[in-house]
Amino acid sequence: MLISFLSLVVKFLLKLRYRIQIHGLEKIKIEQGRGILFLPNHPALIDPEILGAFLIGKFRPWILIDDKQVEETVLKHFVKTLRLLPFADIGIVGDAGVEKCKAQFETCRLALQKGENVLMYPSGHLYRSRYEDIHGNSGAYTLLRQCPDARVVLIRTRGLWGSSFSRSSGVQRPFPVIFRENLKYLFLNFFFFIPRRNVEITFEEVSGLSRYESKEVLNRYLENFYNQDAVANTYVPYKFWEKGGTRTVAEPPPEFSEADTSDVPDSVREKVYARLREVSSVAEIRDQDKLGKDLGMDSLLIYGMAVWTEQEFAVRIHAPGTLRLVGDLLLAAIGKTPQEKPLREIPVSWFIPPDATAPRIPENSTTITGAFLRLAKQRPDFPLLADQSAGVLTNRKIILAILALKDEIAAIPGEKIGLVMPACAAFFPVYMAMLFAGKTPVMLNWTVGARTLAACVKKTDLRYVLTSQLVVQKLAERGTDLSPISDRFVFLEELKQKITLCKKLRAWLRCRFSWQTLRAAKVSPYAAILFTSGSESEPKAVPITHESGLNDIRYSMDPMKLRRDDSILGMLPPFHAFGLLINGVLPAISNMRIVYHGDPTDGNMLKRLICAYRATMIVGTPTFTEGILKHASREEVETIRIVITGAEKCSSGRLELFQEKCPDAYFLEGYGITECGPIIAVNQPDARKIGTVGRILDCLEWMICDENGDPLPPGETGMLYVSGPTVFPGYLSAEDPSPFVEMKGKTWYRTGDLVEADDENFITFKGRLKRFVKIAGEMVSLPAVEEALLAVFGRGSEKMPLAVEAQGSEDKPEITLFATIAITREAANQALREAGFSPISYVGKVILLDEIPLLGTGKTDYRKLKTLSA
Repeated sequence: MLISFLSLVVKFLLKLRYRIQIHGLEKIKIEQGRGILFLPNHPALIDPEILGAFLIGKFRPWILIDDKQVEETVLKHFVKTLRLLPFADIGIVGDAGVEKCKAQFETCRLALQKGENVLMYPSGHLYRSRYEDIHGNSGAYTLLRQCPDARVVLIRTRGLWGSSFSRSSGVQRPFPVIFRENLKYLFLNFFFFIPRRNVEITFEEVSGLSRYESKEVLNRYLENFYNQDAVANTYVPYKFWEKGGTRTVAEPPPEFSEADTSDVPDSVREKVYARLREVSSVAEIRDQDKLGKDLGMDSLLIYGMAVWTEQEFAVRIHAPGTLRLVGDLLLAAIGKTPQEKPLREIPVSWFIPPDATAPRIPENSTTITGAFLRLAKQRPDFPLLADQSAGVLTNRKIILAILALKDEIAAIPGEKIGLVMPACAAFFPVYMAMLFAGKTPVMLNWTVGARTLAACVKKTDLRYVLTSQLVVQKLAERGTDLSPISDRFVFLEELKQKITLCKKLRAWLRCRFSWQTLRAAKVSPYAAILFTSGSESEPKAVPITHESGLNDIRYSMDPMKLRRDDSILGMLPPFHAFGLLINGVLPAISNMRIVYHGDPTDGNMLKRLICAYRATMIVGTPTFTEGILKHASREEVETIRIVITGAEKCSSGRLELFQEKCPDAYFLEGYGITECGPIIAVNQPDARKIGTVGRILDCLEWMICDENGDPLPPGETGMLYVSGPTVFPGYLSAEDPSPFVEMKGKTWYRTGDLVEADDENFITFKGRLKRFVKIAGEMVSLPAVEEALLAVFGRGSEKMPLAVEAQGSEDKPEITLFATIAITREAANQALREAGFSPISYVGKVILLDEIPLLGTGKTDYRKLKTLSA
């Protein structure tokens, strides 16, 4: 009954815009025990809905469909009812997509063998031109070989090339965006007067297709059928008063041009060619050959080639879906970005009018959740967050997501819940839903290695960790060891499945009419629990209160001279205090826009986002900022007016690069500590000094003391002590020593950092008291590395057999192992890997010595080690 009703509704809506002619369907009869494999062409996103409307009532086929078209549309509510089999783009989700694809194909095979019907698109993608091009895809061939007795019905749809649902403009736009536009045109044309597009659908049952001995021959047969009398790119007006009428327009330009491979070494080319010959069985390989059409490779084989290339040449391929030519693989092998996928369309609402007024946190706000709700109420349709996956999220959409997720998260046992998510638009709704659910988010740093990650879990007594299956898959592909927390995972995908249609409707109504459940929510006193770098034996758990986070943002915003129309590029992961507070909380409690990208090392994509979203502000480490500017031209980053950087010292070379690419922008170097909210000092546009980290925030009292606790005059280097409302209340575990000291009748936080202040109170960072080094913004404990190596190589030694120190420049340190016994770098790093250290802690160089230099006290002379060379 429901199926028939849905079919009638869809047919009615389709007739408002399309004049559909059906040929041959009446000849297709149902035969008991023999399933039908429907194989249609795929000219537009709308053709599955058209075919479904005419097939689901009588034939009830299982339908293989792109999971994005399910998740982004109303179809997600009817997956079981309509027998949809969603599969992911392998080029995006990697191995998880491969396994899901195989599982869905197995479902299709079993269905056909049981006499049920299946609908599958042989090409697996939309038309890129006027003609269907199946490339080397093997789905149809595989099913036909496995089910030779299945009936086969070919479906040819003509007339949709040129539709707004097609790629005839050269860009594939999201289905929901196009659907909303078409609804608008229906209203403007009073529903029944909108010009109609002619669509012709032909059904033809064929036999003997399983006899073809290769997928290439079968695919050419299918293409010949689909491309018979192919209709040119046809524009049909959207308004009945529009002049010009229905007309043929220009075809889109080729999606991919020939790759320039002149810089590829012959040795690399030969390796790639040899592998391609092995995979494709094609003897003659050329750079301009298409991987699909010319070499007969389907998406699985192309993905496999991408994985092989990454492993063979130690490179990263961020979007395997962009690999279309042999030349693309060659460029990827030498670390060059292959031809890029177009960015998704950015709605006009993202680009707000100029507004130079300073953003403000709502007065008297005592919690991050309260500040966000007050601003969201003032501007519910303000475009706050964006990325290339979720698109643009307004305040109201964020509220809707929070309302839908809050109760599901509240049902997870425990007061504290871990969170593993990169910088992305989905992070903030999940983070806020945790707070509104009364949970304390524990931000886990997955880059620290299994050993340290296990210590973090133990320190906070975590039972559950919230994450996404896609995130876990991507991290696993990069070699990240998540074994200490893998048995605690609660996947967001599973939580979404628990949200019934009734719950979604209730959340939508509350989002529109009442936020009282959020205002009345009992929020955790802690905004988050973060972790120190583990510079000693174990990382320390740092609780960040709502008050300290709000104060830190409030007192740092004014010095940075921010504007309401600023747009932030967000790339720092939220497990860092700077990433959480500035890239997560700041936009939400000040209504400043932010566009995310989860990989801060992907400079090419980051500069593309700056250009496309007109970002005005970069927040990141000098290393990540350098990666962006190296890829960008002046024109591509011309909108940038502020770069705020910290976590490592900025070298003169990086500063020169910034001045070259962004001559009119401010470069503001700052300094902070997780325990202090995190910003302690920052340069300001109208008060800055190169080489310093700026002045300390007005809300903090501070002093620089010698080792006896006596204050030092300007120009002297000493320990920095701070006190004020942004300082944390103390470590979570009572086992960790208190960092607070009592001096002059006041409690001070002892930072452990050596600094110097000049006569104008500009602070220069001089170094860390304890021995650790920052690599790419991450802390590496040299004593911890040394201890792990001693445990393996120091057994039975009477004298100190080894020591670890950092050599090289301050902005590019290299961990060096000094040893009196024969230890190779490979053996040392194998020991560190087995001890659970992450790759950033690995030894870069080994220097053999007759003996380890010692101080008079008998301790290792690390200062002398720094001066030694191989």
